[in-house]
Amino acid sequence: MQKTLGYAAHNHNTPLEAFSFERREPLANDVQIEILYCGVCHSDIHQVRNEWGNSSFPMVPGHEIVGKVTKIGAEVKGFKVGDSVGVGCMVGSCGVCPDCQEDLQQYCNSAEFTYNSPDKISGGNNYGGYSKQIVVNQDFVLHVSDKLDLAAAAPLLCAGITTYSPLRHWKVGKGDKVGVVGLGGLGHMGIKLAHAMGAYVVLFTTSPGKAEDAIRLGADEVVISKNSDEMTQHIASFDFILNTVAVPHDLDAFTALLKRDGTLCLVGVPDQPHPSPSVGNLIFKRRNLAGSLIGGIKETQEMLDFCAEHNITSDIEIIPIQHINEAYERVLKSDVKYRFVIDLASL
Repeated sequence: MQKTLGYAAHNHNTPLEAFSFERREPLANDVQIEILYCGVCHSDIHQVRNEWGNSSFPMVPGHEIVGKVTKIGAEVKGFKVGDSVGVGCMVGSCGVCPDCQEDLQQYCNSAEFTYNSPDKISGGNNYGGYSKQIVVNQDFVLHVSDKLDLAAAAPLLCAGITTYSPLRHWKVGKGDKVGVVGLGGLGHMGIKLAHAMGAYVVLFTTSPGKAEDAIRLGADEVVISKNSDEMTQHIASFDFILNTVAVPHDLDAFTALLKRDGTLCLVGVPDQPHPSPSVGNLIFKRRNLAGSLIGGIKETQEMLDFCAEHNITSDIEIIPIQHINEAYERVLKSDVKYRFVIDLASL
């Protein structure tokens, strides 16, 4: 075992603070990574504060990890010391179930998450990316192109793949009319990716002040969702709507905007249920209400390569780790454009 340093929550109602802990020495198939940057995801806050009811402490959050390879195991192929790499939300899965066989490890019942998840090797808990280094099985390490700014690429490992995966699954492309609900960490990535795929992109927001930024990010149009006249103009016209909002709200307003066979896909996870949508809204146009998680490892690598090809990264604000508790409060106030990234050199 080797000692390292991170920031941890010790229970659900105290601030994160410096924490010394141990990582395993690299096994034959492991890659050891010096973490340079780690994005701050809203799900970090949910889990640190036990809002989903499954938190285990002490907890070192962080699953938007970018860094450099410092050591590899004897059987590692495809990675070498000095490579720029990333680690996302998963560090393991069973490898044999139908989901794993189809490169959909995120749906594996035995998926091993990067933090707040049992470490199947040590028997303890996994600790995440708010730390100096991490050791991960090579099958869950991703190549990050040197064309990308590494700090701005970190949120691609969650915010990027969370929005890319449903866009790809529902085959969004040129000529499609795509809505994105909410302009935050997920929504701004949804706009960038859908635009790069060739779609006509409409942002739905309750904040008129976000219109200019949405256009800068790649939206073709902005609709104020509280304005019934603006919403009515788009009835039954969308092929796909990506809903990134993580607070309970009326879904009927958006399902009514779908064409026949259109899909409203939820990727935000509120801590309370949405009001039940109208069944009639779905039945009479054969509309679909769906959800999507992150992506599998193969698709996440595809997303990173797509972003390198199209020069797509997140809009970020870099912080030292000592400001993480303040950053959490600012996330809750939507006071960030659009993703905090921790510079681990500050630790």
